[in-house]
Amino acid sequence: MSNQPGSSTAAEPDQPVVDPADEPEQPSTDPADEPATPEGTGRPAYAPGAVVLALLTVGWLAAMLWSTRAAISSAAAGVTAISLSAYALPGVICAALVAGAAVALAVTNPLGRATLRFLAAVGTGLLVGFAAAVAINLTYADNATTNTIAGTTAAAAIIGGALAGARNARVVGGLASATLAAQVFVVLFSRTRDPLSDLFGAGDTQQSMLDAAKWVSRTESLLAGLIAGLVAFGYLTWARRRAARRGESVQLRWPAYLVAGAGPGLLLLLTEVIIRIGGRDLLNLAAALSEADQVAQTSLGTSRLDNSIWVLFVGALTTLIAFGRTLGPRTVEEDEQVAA
Repeated sequence: MSNQPGSSTAAEPDQPVVDPADEPEQPSTDPADEPATPEGTGRPAYAPGAVVLALLTVGWLAAMLWSTRAAISSAAAGVTAISLSAYALPGVICAALVAGAAVALAVTNPLGRATLRFLAAVGTGLLVGFAAAVAINLTYADNATTNTIAGTTAAAAIIGGALAGARNARVVGGLASATLAAQVFVVLFSRTRDPLSDLFGAGDTQQSMLDAAKWVSRTESLLAGLIAGLVAFGYLTWARRRAARRGESVQLRWPAYLVAGAGPGLLLLLTEVIIRIGGRDLLNLAAALSEADQVAQTSLGTSRLDNSIWVLFVGALTTLIAFGRTLGPRTVEEDEQVAA
């Protein structure tokens, strides 16, 4: 080994020469360089417009409760309070479901942990249901019918709040907004029932009136499902574009659109379940008034089920078609990823 000056490096073990380009890249500490969290991991997706949606649904619930009270209290109605309560109960229950879900969504939007989010959603639904039940007991007549309406309304709001605890908040927002739009349309559509009945051939015979009423109901369900599907698609599209502007990675695929579009029909089916469990006594009282009332309650229950199924399938199909029209041809890179 040489001891001459300048030869010390030769005495050391040979070290591999590393090209700086081959060195492993160190992770960046700049938050701006971090990739956006994809949907379905980390923090739940943010649902835009949740506060406005909550205010609209609470206002709709208040309007339904007020109209039901006005109808029951009207002496010129010509029917008993029990019959009117049974007739108005589905609208009130559906409104409570949507209000509980929308208010819980607005409250839990800033929360990140799934368990905390679900507990807060259920608690918010409980508060909405309690407030609605208190309002019913304070403004309605004190009888068994009032207690049934209050109890089922509170239960519906709690269930709606639990639904808002789902992981994908944007789907819940689309579902709630679509259901609200469909319910508003149904109320407005009721003003056209008589002209449409004449258009569909309602005459002096009972059979012609029943046939016309069936076609009117199918038209209402078809249009309600169409509106629900379009509103659900519009909300999810708006939410995706807002998230993209904020730099978030959005991966809303067709199942999200399917659930949001079918959601209003599913909520109507859930409404029917709540009515037949919590409001069973009220329905039995209404059906026991007379033979005609029994036939009417049976017919109404069948009509509600048919309407729910129509809205479910039409809403889901409308949303999927609208979503499919936004898809373009896949690129070569996407084809390679699918093949891999």
